Amino acid sequence: MLDELPDLRREAEERLAQIDNLQGLQAWRNTYLGRRGAVTALLRRLSELPSEQRPVAGRKANALKEILEAAYRARHDELLGCERERVWRTAQLDVTLPGRPVSLGQLHPVTRTLREMKAAFARMGFQVYEGPEVEEDHYNFTLLNMPPHHPARDMQDTFYTTIPGLLLRTHTSPNQVRLMERLRPPIRLVVPGKVYRHDNPDPSHDWMFCQMEGLVVGRGITMGHLIGTIRELARQIFGPGRRIRFRCDYFPYVEPGLDTAVSCMLCDGTGCRLCGGTGWLEAIPGGMVHPRVLLNCGIDPDRYTGFAFGAGPDRITALKYGVDDIRRFYANDLRFLQQF
Repeated sequence: MLDELPDLRREAEERLAQIDNLQGLQAWRNTYLGRRGAVTALLRRLSELPSEQRPVAGRKANALKEILEAAYRARHDELLGCERERVWRTAQLDVTLPGRPVSLGQLHPVTRTLREMKAAFARMGFQVYEGPEVEEDHYNFTLLNMPPHHPARDMQDTFYTTIPGLLLRTHTSPNQVRLMERLRPPIRLVVPGKVYRHDNPDPSHDWMFCQMEGLVVGRGITMGHLIGTIRELARQIFGPGRRIRFRCDYFPYVEPGLDTAVSCMLCDGTGCRLCGGTGWLEAIPGGMVHPRVLLNCGIDPDRYTGFAFGAGPDRITALKYGVDDIRRFYANDLRFLQQF
């Protein structure tokens, strides 16, 4: 067996020198170093030798295995380098060409409108707060003058969770009472965020949309302050020429209530699918905070008054950019969103 080792090494090295590709190199490795290779076969035959010869034969056989494995790795690195060079030459890759441009993302149009509105309110002295999207019934309805079984609850189709008393907020108005519980007058704030209603989607409604709640509480606050704030917001967002219409409306947490509509920029008041053929789109409803809501938050309505409104950034965005269906903003169609 010891006489076979030099011949086996010479044979393996001669065949290794003749190999010129990685496939042939793998076949060589299987022949000599694989599980059924020649070197492995020699190691298995050690048990046939007399006990006094086994240590010497084992050391020499293992030394041969290490030599051939080192020769295999060196040849593998050499052939791999040659293969890479061949691919580089045949591919005719011009490394001096500029790379493919990386496209940059951009703000969603509704996000841009939200930022513009926050900036406008900041210039009017408002602070920005946030509130939870999963809300308690206590804040979403009860403290806003809508106790259990109140008919006004039917005005807002609600997504309830499997946990009693928890729901997806139907408006950002719960933040009125959350913040009035924490803060004392004078208060001037806005709270933007997503809201959820089990509505039938149409060009001006969707099951998920954005609102920006506004609240002012202090001494001597009147409806005139609310109208002036809405007019100034519309001027900063739409420009000075946009027509605004105010009408009385009902909301259980304000008294009196105000419906603010903006003349439709898509049809210029002649009627389209966005405005439902009326030429106007409700965008900023609000009113004077109901005295009962102030009492629920520990604020004396005999000393303080306030106004609240819920601006609709989705509809405002549609008006700004002339989009006839607010559902397009959340359809995730890049062809549409890349226009803005």
